[in-house]
Amino acid sequence: MDRRDMSDERTRNRAAFRELATLLTGSARVVALTGAGISTESGIPDYRGPNGVWAQRRIPRIEDVRTDPAAQAAYWRERRERFPEMLARQPNAGHLALARLEQRGKLRAVITQNIDGLHQKAGNDPATVYELHGSTLRVRCLNCGRIYESTDMQRILEADEEVPVCPVCGGPLRSATILFGEPLPRNVLTAAATAARQSDLMLVVGSSLVVNPAAQLPRLTRDAGGAVAIINRTPTPLDRDADLVLRTGAGATLDALTRRVLDGESGLELPDEALVTPEGAAG
Repeated sequence: MDRRDMSDERTRNRAAFRELATLLTGSARVVALTGAGISTESGIPDYRGPNGVWAQRRIPRIEDVRTDPAAQAAYWRERRERFPEMLARQPNAGHLALARLEQRGKLRAVITQNIDGLHQKAGNDPATVYELHGSTLRVRCLNCGRIYESTDMQRILEADEEVPVCPVCGGPLRSATILFGEPLPRNVLTAAATAARQSDLMLVVGSSLVVNPAAQLPRLTRDAGGAVAIINRTPTPLDRDADLVLRTGAGATLDALTRRVLDGESGLELPDEALVTPEGAAG
C-alpha cells in the first residue's frame, strides 16, 4: 500500500469511526460477535495466524482424542505445559470496553468464537457470553458429559497423572472446546442466533468471518433490520453487506469508541494506535 492509499484508508477509518459512534449512541440492543483478533492483543495467537494451530498443523480431531492412546498422551502433555500460560492471559482494552458497554446497559450479549474466557474475566456476564467453540477453562468427559474445572484437572496433571480420566465413569477427558469433526452445541448456537435477530447493532470485532455458522450471524441481524459494523484488520467476505467497516485494531478502537459514547468525550477521534496495526487476519 503506497502513502496515498494509506492516507485514504486512514481518512475512511476515521469517518467510519465517527459514524459508528453516532450509531452506537442511538442503539439499545447491541450484540458483539468476537473472533481471535480481539484476543491477539492479549498475547493469544490467532488460530489461523502464523503461530496458530492451523498454520502449525496441530489441528486436534475428536476421533484421535477419543480412541488413540498416543494422541491422548500427547494432548495432555501439551495441555499441561500450555494451560498455565493461557490462564495467565488478561483482558485487553477491547474486552474491557465491551464489558463497560454491558454494564451501561447497551450491550445485550457477546457471541464469541474464542475459547479463552477473557470476556468473562473482563466483567461480562457469563450468562450472556455465548462461547460457540467452547472454553479451554473447562474439561468434559467424552462418555458421560460431566464438566470439570480446568484448574482442578491441571493439579491432577501436575501430580504426574499422564492421561487423566473421568473420576465418575472412567471415560476419556479433554478440553470443553469444539474439535474438528464435532458440531457446535445446539443450545449455544440457538441462543446466539436469537440474540443476533434481536440486535439493533451487531459489532463484529476481530473475526475474519470465514468460519460457519458464526459467519452467518451478522446476516441474521441485517435481515431483522439491525445494523452491522465490522472492526477487523483485514477484509472479510461480509464487508460489502456491512453498514460500516473499520480496518483497525480492536482494542484501541473499542476503547476510544466507548470513551466517546459513554464518557461524553464527543471530540475524541480514532487514535493512531488503532490505525497502525500489525498485518494479519483474525480468526
